[in-house]
Amino acid sequence: MKAVIMAGGKGTRLRPLTCNTPKPMVPLMGRPVMEYTIDLLKEHGISEIVITTQYLTDVIRGYFGDGSDFGVKLHYFEEETPLGTAGSVKQAETFLDETFVVISGDALTDFDLSRAIAYHRLQASSATLVLTRVDHPLEFGVVMTDESGRIIRFLEKPGWGEVFSDTVNTGIYILEPAVLRHVHSSGPFDFSKDLFPLLMSKDVPLYGYIAEGYWSDIGNLEQYRQAQFDLLDGKVKADIRAREAMPRVWIGDGVKLDRTALVEGPAYLGAGTIVEEGVSLGAYSIVGAGGRIEAGASLERAVLWNNVSIGRGAEVTGATLCRNAAVGNQAAVREGAVVGDSGRIGFKSVVQPGVKCGRINRSNRTRC
Repeated sequence: MKAVIMAGGKGTRLRPLTCNTPKPMVPLMGRPVMEYTIDLLKEHGISEIVITTQYLTDVIRGYFGDGSDFGVKLHYFEEETPLGTAGSVKQAETFLDETFVVISGDALTDFDLSRAIAYHRLQASSATLVLTRVDHPLEFGVVMTDESGRIIRFLEKPGWGEVFSDTVNTGIYILEPAVLRHVHSSGPFDFSKDLFPLLMSKDVPLYGYIAEGYWSDIGNLEQYRQAQFDLLDGKVKADIRAREAMPRVWIGDGVKLDRTALVEGPAYLGAGTIVEEGVSLGAYSIVGAGGRIEAGASLERAVLWNNVSIGRGAEVTGATLCRNAAVGNQAAVREGAVVGDSGRIGFKSVVQPGVKCGRINRSNRTRC
């Protein structure tokens, strides 16, 4: 079987995380979110994978290459102009010559894809949408099925007055190649807005499979951070590439942890991280590879990307710091704040809650 990973999203709601990083490449516990998707596909015996890209394609290609290092074979199709979700997949129509899976490269899930595929085949479906139940369906496509599982109603991102179901579209589909014939090439063509309503109008068999398990659409900063915490809490079945050195504390290779440092789990320290004397790492501290936490600094619910340095006596609480960021001695970064790539927070500076900072025009200055 083959699969398509849609990896063209710009992730505008995740900025500044995605200013220099495509959304599928934002790190979760030191690995790009799309790597977890590849792991999931491989777990279910799918190793021939198409990647559709649009934004910062070279970053994705540079990391994954031809897929051989990850045990899969990757084929890339890049959108030169916006084609929509279905339009981007149609580019690979000649390659997709059998039942195939479409899945997002910027969501985290542990759904049993094999069961969804078996359901698709049992129903002789042309297109099966993998659904899940959520408490707040407003951000998603709401789907209603009849007793047989056939989709009878579909509405993209409804208002509260339009909500008719708690089952939503996860963006994971099992499709027959023939459905791509319905995708028009005259302009952007989406699965949820265009293709599925068209299939319903033509009475093409369209089914919904309600999956059990974890699923998170990493659409905003809060969801991004929560996905990492869920990984630490074991709420999602996924591999954390580090050893559990103490209960719920994962440590990568080459970490130097001073014996006077205090670490409260759950926490993650990436490879080569240095933690100096008197440091306090509170619960849900996540430090990427090559980090340096200097003496007396404290972290709590902090998400740090690779090569981030935290100065002596500095405090980071509930904030996210992108790659190569630096926080000066005795500075503080507060709840919900974000420091972008290579951002610099000076001596005794305070970044207030919710403030976003980024480097200006490759200079050493940082604006918040």
